[in-house]
Amino acid sequence: MSEDAKVNKNQSKKEQLEKFTTDDRGKKMTTNQGLKVSEDEFSLKAGERGPTLMEDFHFREKMTHFDHERIPERIVHARGFAAHGEFQVYESMKEYTKAGFLQDPSKKTDVFVRFSTVAGSRGSGDLARDARGFSTKFYTEEGNYDLVGNNIPVFFIQDAIKFPDLIHAVKPEPHNEIPQAASAHDTFWDFVANNQESAHMVMWTMSDRAIPRSYRMMEGFGVHTFRFVNEQGVSHFVKFHWKPVLGTHSVIWDEAQKVNGKNPDFHRLDLWEAIENGDYPEYELGVQIISNEDEFSQEFDILDPTKIWPEEDIPVKIIGKMTLNRNVENYFAETEQVAFHPGHVVPGIDFSNDPLLQGRLFSYTDTQLLRLGGPNFHELPINRPVCPFFNNQRDGFGRQTINRGKVSYHKNSLADNTPEPASKEEGGFEHYHEKIDAHKVRARSESFKDHFTQATLFWNSMSKPEKDHLIEAFSFELGKVESKSVRQQVVDMFGNVSMELATNFADAIGVNPPEGEDTGYTKSSPALSQENSVKKPDTRKVVVIIGQNYSGAEVNYVLKELKKKGVQPEILSNKKGMLQGSDGSELEVDHTFLTADSVLFDAVYAVGGSEEDKKFFKQAALFIHEAYSHFKPIGATQEGRPLLHLDEMEDAPGVIYGGEIEEFTDRFIEAIAAHRFWEREVV
Repeated sequence: MSEDAKVNKNQSKKEQLEKFTTDDRGKKMTTNQGLKVSEDEFSLKAGERGPTLMEDFHFREKMTHFDHERIPERIVHARGFAAHGEFQVYESMKEYTKAGFLQDPSKKTDVFVRFSTVAGSRGSGDLARDARGFSTKFYTEEGNYDLVGNNIPVFFIQDAIKFPDLIHAVKPEPHNEIPQAASAHDTFWDFVANNQESAHMVMWTMSDRAIPRSYRMMEGFGVHTFRFVNEQGVSHFVKFHWKPVLGTHSVIWDEAQKVNGKNPDFHRLDLWEAIENGDYPEYELGVQIISNEDEFSQEFDILDPTKIWPEEDIPVKIIGKMTLNRNVENYFAETEQVAFHPGHVVPGIDFSNDPLLQGRLFSYTDTQLLRLGGPNFHELPINRPVCPFFNNQRDGFGRQTINRGKVSYHKNSLADNTPEPASKEEGGFEHYHEKIDAHKVRARSESFKDHFTQATLFWNSMSKPEKDHLIEAFSFELGKVESKSVRQQVVDMFGNVSMELATNFADAIGVNPPEGEDTGYTKSSPALSQENSVKKPDTRKVVVIIGQNYSGAEVNYVLKELKKKGVQPEILSNKKGMLQGSDGSELEVDHTFLTADSVLFDAVYAVGGSEEDKKFFKQAALFIHEAYSHFKPIGATQEGRPLLHLDEMEDAPGVIYGGEIEEFTDRFIEAIAAHRFWEREVV
């Protein structure tokens, strides 16, 4: 045995690992080749507002390393669920874009949509407090177009070179791999406090938007500023919106935590069952459009990915609708292997110089090379375009195309110079001819430096309950942060957003309130509040707590009317089987008190039954108590009526009882449509 082998044999695992352990504190930053780095905040651009340059070796090294840090699941957006559907434009968009799928209102375009959480692993729960991915692949006749977005219209950072830093900070801390799928820890909030461009996005992720009721009730956004280009070569700046037909709705934090325990697949199951039941999720596509001439007409930089375009100032034009109508056949082959990329565009859709978007145009392909094993991921069935594709690319992992002939280069004479590029008239893609005259710099435009005004706009736009939930969210998240210094830094930072907000959560987390004056900025955007969203009873789940010898005629009437309005009643009792009504009717039990929980439903209808014992009504009372504490609609008739004495809830908003059965049913359906009754917080 060699001396080295003897040493290794006698070393503990800790000692072996320590040979590869470094402490970077106090060191100067370098590339992996040892070159000292002078700037790590900004990618190299052609001018402060210009495009990112491929010459930026530091950005490419940093991003490439980040893209390859996890195998085999996605580094971010690992936990996802998807469905097939179709998109149809309402009217031709020829005035703004030559994109073929946006021209003919009679034509349908196949789509594949993947929803996801960002921070957690594939095994994490659906109800993490997090941004949600909302990515759509359009299989158009001109090639695949990927609209790769989120359910939040802004992002934490302004330059893609900061993306590895953000995700390193929000992922489980590296020394103990804790916590999973959560931002309530030191490193994330340390990042926030020291990268204050994140202020606006943090307001969104601490709001109810970060814990949606379902994928079907969640907005989607393209996040970045893109370009529409028409046949004449005229460009307009554009932002994309998905508006759910059912409105935008959320759960509350206590509910979210319990749902993750009761059913961590809650969002997945909700989407799957809706499609199986024929309740196809629908989203309208909207666009905000600004002409080239008006690029500098706003009080913010329209290329800044931490800024929204307020809908009251730049209206959203609704141009089409997407319907998800088919579940996947195999999760791995479709949902897991689908590869999105914001650089997958068609003629008529182009890019802006948003520095976060510019970096994504490199990063996404680089990520897929590792995750899907090589350069031929486009040949997997879920990624393959519906139109034919021809080029001189050959070989590589996963190659499926069998190319005939000896030519694999351009230009050539042996194959008559085919395949050859297509002219503009033949549908060849041409980048927008933007004039650039600038110095190569690592810098950020001065117009990107206002980090707080739109965060204040968001706060001003919230309803009283939404503001309360924001304060509670900051209090919870920062209450988990061990470093008092970080907690204080965050409080001081958000004093620049709202003194009311920062002072309230400072008190809850044991640090000093911020110093100074409130911002004085009073503008609001009603479109940002979920209180102003569409409210419908359609597809809401109502649990019916019912027992033996219930009053059949009344119950059957209520159930029939609920179903007419698209509400989905599910029967809950103390055991599975059939329940007998007083009139001889029967109902089959869907759930028991052991297999269901109030957090899995939108409303409760308490009926009871004359032959049930005290144990039944005790369990029912606990079930109703929790639903009531989560501000959900409660309806009660027959033996269920006495259960309302608990919490003295009879006169509380959203608690429906009494009157003729027809009147009761109408009022109960109205309450279901209202979603929540936040007034109970002050009753």
